[in-house]
Amino acid sequence: MTIPFIAEKAIDTVAASLNGEDNDYDRTIADMQAKQPVLFSYLLSESFKLLTKEESEYLLYLGLVIWKVVDTEATTLELLMSDKIEEAEEKNWTLLNESKAKKFNDKLDVFFDKYPQEDLLAFVEDALVDDEDSFVTKEGKELLFIGLKTTIDTLCEIAV
Repeated sequence: MTIPFIAEKAIDTVAASLNGEDNDYDRTIADMQAKQPVLFSYLLSESFKLLTKEESEYLLYLGLVIWKVVDTEATTLELLMSDKIEEAEEKNWTLLNESKAKKFNDKLDVFFDKYPQEDLLAFVEDALVDDEDSFVTKEGKELLFIGLKTTIDTLCEIAV
């Protein structure tokens, strides 16, 4: 099953609903736990133990936005299994580690090449942009990016 292209507007709408007055955040967490328990566990797993508390919370929030928008836009969504997640994560780490670029954003260029869900990936990249208010560490950026890219790949069934 193919997932339709998810546009920036749909992503922004979901992100706003999770931050909004009626705070769908807790309901979305419960919904994700019920519908995608393996993916939910992955986002809270040992793979991300090096993240700070703030970064771990940010990973969960961004993962919720990605899952919710894909769940909303897709007609049906396969139940993810850990082997698919592990396989996608391994491929993403290989791509990142093979990059010769020095700057983080330059390392990400290879991921955008003909990527079918470019707006979702750009959402992740934008969430990790350096600014003076950013609490995301240099090490955290890579972990967050790989975890979120893996989430997109597996939900959208994208072969890396």
